[in-house]
Amino acid sequence: MSLLPLMKYANATTVEGLKFGLVTDLHYADREINKTRHYRDSIAKLQDAVKEFNQQDVDFVINLGDLKDESKDPSRKETLQFLNTIEKVLQKFNGPIYHVLGNHDMDSITKKDYLKTTKNSGKAKGKSYYAFQMKGIRFVVLDANYNSEMQDYEPGNFKWNDANIPEEQLKWLEKELSDSDLPTVVFIHQLLDDFAMKDDHDLLHCVKNAAEVRTIMEKAGNVIAVFQGHDHAGNYSYNAETHFFTMKAMVEGAYPENNCYAVVEIKGGEIHIDGFGHGEDRTLFL
Repeated sequence: MSLLPLMKYANATTVEGLKFGLVTDLHYADREINKTRHYRDSIAKLQDAVKEFNQQDVDFVINLGDLKDESKDPSRKETLQFLNTIEKVLQKFNGPIYHVLGNHDMDSITKKDYLKTTKNSGKAKGKSYYAFQMKGIRFVVLDANYNSEMQDYEPGNFKWNDANIPEEQLKWLEKELSDSDLPTVVFIHQLLDDFAMKDDHDLLHCVKNAAEVRTIMEKAGNVIAVFQGHDHAGNYSYNAETHFFTMKAMVEGAYPENNCYAVVEIKGGEIHIDGFGHGEDRTLFL
């Protein structure tokens, strides 16, 4: 692996460091356990995570998607209650909060419902894809929740393994990356590293046009890492000077024996991931 200092990017100032809290795939719902998924336990798990994030005074918290789930016999009203309940726990963090949309976030409700119920900070409010900047680092959030016809995921109008990023968003990404010379971190729910998948099942978790997204990132040359969820087992890969880290799911396993969240610190030439519960520790050299 090549060592590529952050200072290769003009105006990159990371001396003071930056830390953010990371959670994904909480799947909160007031429903019975399904195999390894303990839906109700995500409240207590998230409470622990938010407490840690506040104690460490991280700069922001980001949820990588599938914040909530649904009942076996779902209704829009009940599903919105699930979302509102888990969002209130997340909002106990004393700082900026950002959301990435996951496929389960639109299982019984619309994107509009989700964006109205959750609260992104600052100019990201009400947006499914957006960018923000903090301490010399650029952060880009993508939304791959579009079916093969490039229509927004709607209840009954999508499959979990059919994720796509439409042309309009690709053009936005290209402009967003080319307009900034800052090192950039990308957040997305579904996976962009289809080149690293071991079998067809793993490949189902990937964005269908992931190669197009990576081409844009590689051309820009300033994306240092991609953080993603969706695949509950987690994973890591490296390609074209970009790290791809798939966070393990919080919903897996009973509380308090099981949990998963992380504090990520970007400083100097490293990204350090401090995993809690069954989340892994990893240092990514830039």
